[in-house]
Amino acid sequence: MQLDGKAAVVTGGASGIGAGVCERLVAEGARVVIADVDRERGQVLAGRLGEAAVFRTVDVTVEDDIVAAIDLAVETFGRLDVMVNNAGRVGVWSFLEDTATQAWDDAFALLARSAFIGTKHASRAMRRTGGGSIINTGSVAGIRAGYGPHQYGAAKAALLGLTRSAAVELAPYGITVNTVIPGGVATRIVGHGARLEGEALDASVAAVRESLAGFQPIPRAGEPEDLASAVVFLAGDGARFLTGQEIVVDGGLSAGRPWPEEIQVHARKAAVRQGLEPSSST
Repeated sequence: MQLDGKAAVVTGGASGIGAGVCERLVAEGARVVIADVDRERGQVLAGRLGEAAVFRTVDVTVEDDIVAAIDLAVETFGRLDVMVNNAGRVGVWSFLEDTATQAWDDAFALLARSAFIGTKHASRAMRRTGGGSIINTGSVAGIRAGYGPHQYGAAKAALLGLTRSAAVELAPYGITVNTVIPGGVATRIVGHGARLEGEALDASVAAVRESLAGFQPIPRAGEPEDLASAVVFLAGDGARFLTGQEIVVDGGLSAGRPWPEEIQVHARKAAVRQGLEPSSST
């Protein structure tokens, strides 16, 4: 129970990485406000998590909605210790010349401006109780080109700048600010980018999981619980001297490409010959 007694707000908490984070926070003893536009999924998750969780409908592009979620945590649980700015969507890929200015503005409002608002108001609540942890969900698209649409990658890169500047300001007040950076994770966010809806969107997760198996050096897709483990660490007392950092949880994706299959086959044969790996016939 690493987070026993702590209270958290998780935006985009009804599904995907956000839901995984909420589940793990509660398992570690925290109480959580699930903040999301998806009322149905959010209420179902809150019901499953019991008295340790409450749901609030929140559109993170609306400042008053985020403020209301933070106020709900303070009113319900008496404090706010953890703010996870997680809500997001990939959006549609397009060439620069075909990218609408409104699509650019919308991406920054959803992915960067919302984290600024969450940090702004969460830090005020945390200063009253002597500190806390603010955790932003970034993306490998914010540190490497080619993993998301232009506006998505740019907004996620801006999030890293916000993380560092906020971390420096808030450190004297016992508030840490960090970013977790996922790579390929099996969630509905990829289906959203392909404009899938309803049952097709839900069914897309299995296909995404399968397609991501060879996407990074660790030969499986990332899962929400992988990111949740990083969030729990950053929210816990063991990370109180860690701030302004980017914790990359991407299975090695940003480190480099997996070896081509033909090279892997050759290397395995060489290992068998040297007795370093058993042959397939044994």
